[in-house]
Amino acid sequence: MHRPALFLAETVEELANGSNFLERLSPQEWKAVRRHGSSIVVNAGKSVFLQGDQHKGIWVIEEGIVRTFYAAPSGRQITLAYWTAGHFVGGPEIFGGGEHVWSADVTQDSKLLYLPSGAIRELIKTQPSLALCIIEGLIAKGKCYSALAQMLGTRSVVERLTQLLIILAENYGRREQNRLIIERKLTHDQIASIVGSTRQWVTMTLDNFQRKGIISLARRMIVIERYDLLMVEHDAD
Repeated sequence: MHRPALFLAETVEELANGSNFLERLSPQEWKAVRRHGSSIVVNAGKSVFLQGDQHKGIWVIEEGIVRTFYAAPSGRQITLAYWTAGHFVGGPEIFGGGEHVWSADVTQDSKLLYLPSGAIRELIKTQPSLALCIIEGLIAKGKCYSALAQMLGTRSVVERLTQLLIILAENYGRREQNRLIIERKLTHDQIASIVGSTRQWVTMTLDNFQRKGIISLARRMIVIERYDLLMVEHDAD
């Protein structure tokens, strides 16, 4: 089972949408797809595509994590999602044309299957199941970005931060007695980019949560000490 993606969502269950968008392909169909693609390895910190590049294909994530993000003219970035194995990046114009409106980079060494737009167009002529897979994958992406827009537009920054902590606790938390240990440690800059705030605000708010006994912070982890109090912060804002 693939690990869920990470993005701002109303419910934790939404994070798994689209993670197996190619699962309806038969082994023979999957082999045909692979023959038309190119397997590539992208090292952590490297770009997959850049905002403004021309759409020429998609990348299916087989291993690793790929971050998609938008950069404003000021240079400020907002992270759209961290995509995991089973997802793809490079849409929505899968048949090519137009420019990417956001960028993608790799946060840990990743193995990707690159499918050129022309190859996708030819494949779906003979594989209707692939067309259905692509449609379902695009639907999942649309729901993701719709959820993100709703969170950014209707939730306060404190509520977005508490929701992110809840998502991390549910998906990456390891229970020790009454505590939840989150071993996937994001930097304050990365958290700020997800919730649409500044590093300084994130540091201040996390310190405030720590003083209230809700969390404790360590170098490589975040510990949810009182999940019930975190939920109170989430609902009270």
